[in-house]
Amino acid sequence: MKKILAVETSCDDTAVAIVREDGFVVFNQVSNQDEIHQAYGGVVPELASRNHAYYLLPLIEQALKESNHTWMDIDELAVTNRPGLVGSLIVGLVTVKSLSLLLKKPYIAVNHIEGHILSPFLWDQDTPSVSLPFPFLSLIVSGGHTYLFEVKDFGQYYLISRTLDDAAGEVLDKIARSLGLGYPGGAQMDKISQSVSPGRYSFPKIKLKEKSLNFSFSGLKTSAIHLIQKMKPLENKELIPYICADFQSAVINQIIDRLDRAIQQSGLKSIAIAGGVSANSRLRKQALSWASRSNINLILPPLKYCTDNAAMIGFTGLKQLQKGIKSTQELNCYPHSLKEDFYLDPI
Repeated sequence: MKKILAVETSCDDTAVAIVREDGFVVFNQVSNQDEIHQAYGGVVPELASRNHAYYLLPLIEQALKESNHTWMDIDELAVTNRPGLVGSLIVGLVTVKSLSLLLKKPYIAVNHIEGHILSPFLWDQDTPSVSLPFPFLSLIVSGGHTYLFEVKDFGQYYLISRTLDDAAGEVLDKIARSLGLGYPGGAQMDKISQSVSPGRYSFPKIKLKEKSLNFSFSGLKTSAIHLIQKMKPLENKELIPYICADFQSAVINQIIDRLDRAIQQSGLKSIAIAGGVSANSRLRKQALSWASRSNINLILPPLKYCTDNAAMIGFTGLKQLQKGIKSTQELNCYPHSLKEDFYLDPI
């Protein structure tokens, strides 16, 4: 059974994984830079790329050593080349290109979002494989992306909706920053709100066209910022958990509403939610409750496969290489997806 070594450096996490072609994760390790970027309240691209260059090769060596593998055991290589911070992507792409030449092994460049779409197929000794029949809906929610796809098969992804403005994770991070919470903001907001129940504050329900599946979060963000600005500093501190709980609920309610619409319009009964925001405890709880009420087969990857990781890049790369697709040394990296990556709206 073929094995692939994969690298993910699209933002501020340096990740390396070894994955079998059946989706079994042999090794998966992520080196985050939270402490480095915390002082700035967000990712500093130059610092991110510099630290990728520092951590990546040692992490690759660690992957081989801890999994008791040599390069002879690795058949292929994979790396993220889009979308993401170009400086960060370059570090991973150049490293894998060099290894491909040196080792005379094929490599494939992978779309980061496609990796998230296929992350539910990953499994390991602690996580059993899941049954996710095609076609299914895939919601990708993260700091930079909010997309809803109909997945007809491996490599066949139809984009049926997206955010019209900010991504879900982006607004969570921005409001967390306005409240003076640490970095990463979304995770801090989730943690701090767990001590209270939502219902103290009412945020506007964003209305779009009746059949629209698109998302819009900028209105919620503006409403929350106005609320925070009106509060006295002492009152603000006391009420931060309640603001966090209600703002998250407003974002999540919109997500659940769009998923419910998509299920009704498509007739599909299976859906997967992935991306960094899918690690949010309130989203997971509300999504599972909705799926149970609606008789929906909902797949939520384990937390380690929700956030950025190289295992999802490896599995995606294996699927492409199985079709005979290989990348060349002339390949570049891009801050956005390419037109040929996804089909448009089949609904």
